[in-house]
Amino acid sequence: MIKIKTPADIEEMSKAGALSKMALRRVGELIRPGISTLELDHAAEGLIRAHGAKPAFKGYEGFPASICSSINDQVVHGIPSPDVHLEDGDIVSIDTGAVLGGWVGDNAWTFFCGEPSREARTLCEIGRDCLKAGIAQALPGNHMGDIGYAVQRMAERHGFSVVRDFVGHGVGRDMHEEPNVPNFGKRGRGVKLQVGMVIAIEPMITAGTHKVSVERNGWTVVTRDGSLACHFENTVAITSDGPRILTTDAIGPWCELEGGVHGQAE
Repeated sequence: MIKIKTPADIEEMSKAGALSKMALRRVGELIRPGISTLELDHAAEGLIRAHGAKPAFKGYEGFPASICSSINDQVVHGIPSPDVHLEDGDIVSIDTGAVLGGWVGDNAWTFFCGEPSREARTLCEIGRDCLKAGIAQALPGNHMGDIGYAVQRMAERHGFSVVRDFVGHGVGRDMHEEPNVPNFGKRGRGVKLQVGMVIAIEPMITAGTHKVSVERNGWTVVTRDGSLACHFENTVAITSDGPRILTTDAIGPWCELEGGVHGQAE
């Protein structure tokens, strides 16, 4: 069942979203060659808990960390480790989530570590454009297929592929709610969008095949051909005024913004 949120609910969700974005920016600021992904995890968890919230991912269906850190050919759900250190030229998807006041904020961004290859830079630029294209279709009266079509068309016209085995989702008091939000589809098909729906739009784009596998840890998703992957995500509310991104910066009595971030998380 799709859970419709009231305007008051959406305002509360925007606080969780802003905190999740703050954690994402904090991690982005720390990305550099040599840092371990566990250090990034600790930074995100510390910031989230300092604001009276909980990491949305930690313990979720047994996931052991507060962020997902997915490097190069890892698409999503990479597990932070003290033994995994970023190297110059890596791209790393960081996914953060925060639960504040019982509501979930969920977002992701793919950052550069040092100087990326031309292929990696182009892939991430198109992945970011896929996210923007999908959000632009999050309008009352449109269908889920309109979002998926926009993402798929943007990716494929530049020679990239869209992961099909993992999709976006509804967001609310639970991190994963109905409906699913595929990054592929046909215009005018699927669930009709209505005011009060809140969804996570999260393109997962690869430089090679769309086919993926799950590693032996049961979590980390990788491209089958070893090609690079990127992942971008925002939590978005469907409103009568158009899409409202809830995982965005906000200034209020409950938090203070940090400075800019390496990697241009938007």
